[in-house]
Amino acid sequence: MWDYIIIGGGSAGCVLAARLSENPAIQVALLEAGPVDKSVLIHCPAGIAALARNGQANWAFNTTVQPGLNGRRGYQPRGKVLGGSSSVNAMIYVRGQREDYDHWAAEGNPGWSYDEVLPYFKKAEDNARGADAFHGTGGPLHVQDLTSPTDLGPAFIQAGVQAGYPQNMDFNGAVQEGVGMYQVTHKHGERFSAAKAYLTPNLHRPNLHVFTGAHTTRILTERKRAVGVEFVHQGHTKQLRASREVLLCAGALQSPQILMLSGIGPHQHLLEHRIPTVHDLPGVGQQLHDHIDVVQMVHAPKLTQSVGVTPGGIARLIGATLEWRKQRTGLLTTNFAEAGGFVKSQSEEKTPDLQFHFVIAKLVDHGRGTVFGHGYSCHVCLLRPMSRGSVTLESKDPFAAPLIDPNFLGVRDDVERLMRGFRIMRHVLQQPAMQALGGREVAASAQATSDLAIEQFIRDYADTVYHPVGSCRMGPGELDVVDHELRVHGMEGLRVVDASIMPRIVSGNTNAPTIMIAEKAADLIKGAWGTA
Repeated sequence: MWDYIIIGGGSAGCVLAARLSENPAIQVALLEAGPVDKSVLIHCPAGIAALARNGQANWAFNTTVQPGLNGRRGYQPRGKVLGGSSSVNAMIYVRGQREDYDHWAAEGNPGWSYDEVLPYFKKAEDNARGADAFHGTGGPLHVQDLTSPTDLGPAFIQAGVQAGYPQNMDFNGAVQEGVGMYQVTHKHGERFSAAKAYLTPNLHRPNLHVFTGAHTTRILTERKRAVGVEFVHQGHTKQLRASREVLLCAGALQSPQILMLSGIGPHQHLLEHRIPTVHDLPGVGQQLHDHIDVVQMVHAPKLTQSVGVTPGGIARLIGATLEWRKQRTGLLTTNFAEAGGFVKSQSEEKTPDLQFHFVIAKLVDHGRGTVFGHGYSCHVCLLRPMSRGSVTLESKDPFAAPLIDPNFLGVRDDVERLMRGFRIMRHVLQQPAMQALGGREVAASAQATSDLAIEQFIRDYADTVYHPVGSCRMGPGELDVVDHELRVHGMEGLRVVDASIMPRIVSGNTNAPTIMIAEKAADLIKGAWGTA
């Protein structure tokens, strides 16, 4: 018998496992479907490029056919390893805007305003720049500037300034708007995932047990109370019982799937798959949304400081590999998306609604395809899309992938904003600081000059920037799944703690907010049970 069973060893699950097991009298079990995070490709920051190609530590889901993307299926990578997506992402530390969290609170979620969640961001953080009104030190998660950046990021920032945008030294400070270098979750030249920050230092605790290779099949319930978890481990079906709570942290794509497999979800949909309804909760799997993103790629043959597939580029990577192995410095400490920015698609916007990710390599198909030669890429994503989709079951088989339908570009306003963003991105890349690097925009996007052509390019090439949220939405409404303490409506002993609970996506990368959500949830859980 365990006090708490945590489903999912990703960012949120690692935080909960560490915080709840601080009390030695509390027994905590963590179930992760993937392996231990021991691959060098995880710990080497630039290993993200190889991880994208080989599919290692990745669920590698696909969406359903997307009408808004001209009938294409989008790619949905998710971490399948301790640390979850924090073990395979680009390590960018961004929180979003004050207004994001104030909006959560205004929708009927007390305790989630910016002023109320900021202490949890600071509690989690160990920022190498030091503590101030917005940042913390001494927390588990190390955050720092890139130690060996290329000179391409500063060139992009200069171009942004030339285009009329302010330089911003801290996207997580008082103001988000502007262009600048990203801070990252690095330490000593290695990726600093949620697993490395929260879980690994505490594996010695006798009251914390981690099961890897443990695929959850359903949550066990009795009279609308979660009492345990069934999972497949080493080829055998097993069960664990929880005396206090089951904490679902499987992410925006799999938390709703597990709920529905357990009979918690829309009754008619469960009936279609012959799953007995434990609790009719129509909002499970609804309200899925994500940051839709499109990229421009520039070919620059003489730009050898970029990462490129050429004889010289390969030789440089070999040398960089030796440097990283010996000193943990050099090119392989890059996260590729070294710089970026937050801008408004039009002047009347109150806050930025677009984000740039500037990448020091030519990138196609999420890094899964090989592009020869040197160059760079720039992404623009829509920060607050209006389109909403769903996660549903393809079958009652717990090993089948869920049906993922983000409904990308399903609302015309999303298309218009992304078109404006595309033009703004091109304007920045045409500034003198970027033109001085040489190169030309590749034909696919360069031919998109009219509104019609730009829209066609977006529909042909846009896809996720890996931030699905909202499928177990927090709030008091009929289609909301959890309350403001993340307890599943109509159930006892069951909470959802991950990005799926976001009422509306944050205006930026989602890893830091997910860690914050789990830090706050740990205090909520402790408070509910009167444990420190």
